[in-house]
Amino acid sequence: MRRIFLSCALSIVIYLVLFGLVVDRPLSLGLLQLEISQKISIMAALPSPKLVILAGSNGPYSHSCSVIGDMLDMPCENAGIAVGIGLDEMFIRYGPLLHRGDILYMPMELQQYSATGAEYRAGVDGEILFRRDRRILAQLSWGRILGAFFCCSLADILEAGVEMPLVRFGEINPELLLAGEYNAQGDRIDNVRADADAELLHHVVRAAPDAADIAQGYGKKLIAGFVARESASGILVVGGLPTDFLGTQLSMAAIAEIASVYTANGGAFMALPNLSLYPPESFFNSEDHLAQPCQFRHSIAIAYRLAALLHRPVRQPSLAVFQLAAACPVQSMTRYPMSAAR
Repeated sequence: MRRIFLSCALSIVIYLVLFGLVVDRPLSLGLLQLEISQKISIMAALPSPKLVILAGSNGPYSHSCSVIGDMLDMPCENAGIAVGIGLDEMFIRYGPLLHRGDILYMPMELQQYSATGAEYRAGVDGEILFRRDRRILAQLSWGRILGAFFCCSLADILEAGVEMPLVRFGEINPELLLAGEYNAQGDRIDNVRADADAELLHHVVRAAPDAADIAQGYGKKLIAGFVARESASGILVVGGLPTDFLGTQLSMAAIAEIASVYTANGGAFMALPNLSLYPPESFFNSEDHLAQPCQFRHSIAIAYRLAALLHRPVRQPSLAVFQLAAACPVQSMTRYPMSAAR
């Protein structure tokens, strides 16, 4: 029995040393950490009042800070990363960078609300935190810490064996990769409609969570707590709906449940007339990712809505933005004026 116990203990020690100090995935995980670091640096440098867009990849793909910020005449950072990066982690990182008078717009993906505690414990960011940022990991729940410690497998070693030499010998530069994907304000810029996934036109509409799924979700609890804390600090938190395929059956009860996450905790909620639902030809490579012309058109609509909510004057989009937005294949996406461009 003693020998079995010692063998198990030794195997755990070897595992922790191997994945905590040796094995790394500088592309699949390092890119995500670099993206987070860049967004944090930019947010920290922005003056207040500023606008921050926070979601998963729906934020940078379907929303343009360069458009919305310009129309509202506010500094803006698109702080969304990806679904699967835990909101508990992101709230710890971003919270100190928000100040009284800032506006935080949160068009969170539907699955962010209905996510369970088990999904968080198995999250991909556990490996990032364990290998690269144990300071943040130490501030999370014990379940998250244990999930991060036992995040990895043989497949991760095999991937690391490919990625580490590619970066070590300069074959791939993570910073150059990100520079081709994002602008300085955190918007995706590689979602060119000509490169859109043609299979989206035949994609089956995914099932949306119902009101009960959202109400009981661990993610909803995290978001509600964050909204309450930030609202108490003088930040206006505005909830919104993510972009999705036309035909998605999101019930009015589910929308009301999402809205209550914000309105019941000191924030606000707004939705476009089309509930951010668009035909498949408007998207780039998934339901959450609009192609750039529609990203711009959607952002123009969001800017008008935010301006009305904030009682703030709105500037017409520039001619270049207007021309690109006009290339969106769906011409009835919004009810907002698109003709007066400066």
